[in-house]
Amino acid sequence: VSAALKQGQITPTELCQKCLSLIKKTKFLNAYITVSEEVALKQAEESEKRYKNGQSLGDLDGIPIAVKDNFSTSGIETTCASNMLKGYVPPYNATVVQKLLDQGALLMGKTNLDEFAMGSGSTDGVFGPVKNPWSYSKQYREKRKQNPHSESGDSDWLITGGSSGGSAAAVSAFTCYAALGSDTGGSTRNPAAHCGLVGFKPSYGLVSRHGLIPLVNSMDVPGILTRCVDDAAMVLGVLAGHDPKDSTTVHDPINKPLVLSSLADVSKLCIGIPKSTDLGGRLVVFESLL
Repeated sequence: VSAALKQGQITPTELCQKCLSLIKKTKFLNAYITVSEEVALKQAEESEKRYKNGQSLGDLDGIPIAVKDNFSTSGIETTCASNMLKGYVPPYNATVVQKLLDQGALLMGKTNLDEFAMGSGSTDGVFGPVKNPWSYSKQYREKRKQNPHSESGDSDWLITGGSSGGSAAAVSAFTCYAALGSDTGGSTRNPAAHCGLVGFKPSYGLVSRHGLIPLVNSMDVPGILTRCVDDAAMVLGVLAGHDPKDSTTVHDPINKPLVLSSLADVSKLCIGIPKSTDLGGRLVVFESLL
């Protein structure tokens, strides 16, 4: 879509309007807590002017994104899916949000989550559960007809995983092209797996935590959700680097753009497979390498 914008096949405003339309059509997924329609359209208008003047800011200019609602966003309510923060409007942007906006990304809205990111299903926030877009796929509907799970209707929809389930659903439903999650022990990677996406937790200190409302300070990392690995690498290239506002970030400059080689030999890579066994009522989890 970045190439299409550069070639004039679609304008940032048209792209933004398409995504806003999809957000409205998929409202039943409950992926978004706040939709920043006016902000996104204004950003799209500014992006369009840059493209017309040949002053594009880069590959993310004009690209719709979403942000988990535990990242501070200037002028936009940030709730952490909790009544405790209802009405709280931060006066500043989290560093990762600002970096994306500085590259011309369009902020479509703030996404749903488990309250204060405490959960792994995106079902425990005050705004209700997030529903997995794949619940409404033809394949799942047909499978459910063949093997009905229950008569209660509980299986009408599948969970997204969590706690960044809103961001995962937003990307999976094509309402945006990338989204920020937060990851402490899997809160980006878990919903990515549930929703058929790429979920990436950068190494601690590679990406700034400034403006991320913490669950566990010593483990929290802003995460990236996209529909392919190259997109995740592109977003990481924008986000990575030292931040004076976060003393835990790396000081080494990151000048090289992150480009994945298509010739990488993966034949000798080891893959960790989680296994579990029940020993006397206790669930023991360990990894084996193949």
